[in-house]
Amino acid sequence: MFIILGLGNPGLEYESTRHNIGFMVVDALAEKHNIKFSELVGNCVYGDGEIKSIPVRIGKPMTYMNESGVAAKAILSVSGLSPNRLIVAHDEIDFIFGKIKVKHKGGDAGQRGIRSIIYRLKDDQFSRIRVGVGRPEGSQDVVDFLLSSFEKDEWPEVKIIIERAVETIGITLEDLNRKINNSEEEEEC
Repeated sequence: MFIILGLGNPGLEYESTRHNIGFMVVDALAEKHNIKFSELVGNCVYGDGEIKSIPVRIGKPMTYMNESGVAAKAILSVSGLSPNRLIVAHDEIDFIFGKIKVKHKGGDAGQRGIRSIIYRLKDDQFSRIRVGVGRPEGSQDVVDFLLSSFEKDEWPEVKIIIERAVETIGITLEDLNRKINNSEEEEEC
């Protein structure tokens, strides 16, 4: 089993903001695979299902972004899984709007949700699906920019970006599953 966690802030006022692209991605992923968010553990709603015949638990922290680690730790703990079975989808301000990149370990690059996860897990060996939301132009405050909704003319592109991120998660999930299964087979020999 793998955990796929989308980062964002709970509440209607944040629903369509740049900071919530992680929530949008896992919502689309869950919808595509008919997975319903119906369970709650440690401030995290989640649902179980399969993607490409791989068991998954898709979740969304119900904490604010900078406390995402509380939910990540709880869902990994209740699932009996280690961080290498965690995939996190989140916004990335250092990427141009629409760029998607996979990162498998390392620092937080200034993303406070990732920072919280690393802090709570005391481990950085989890995968991230980094979704570029761009940087504010001019002197606009970074926090105000992240907590602002996408512009009306950006929404068609946002939908395409979300679809691409969902595809990226599927590919990443298959790659990780293959790597973990191969390493377990090598240990058994």
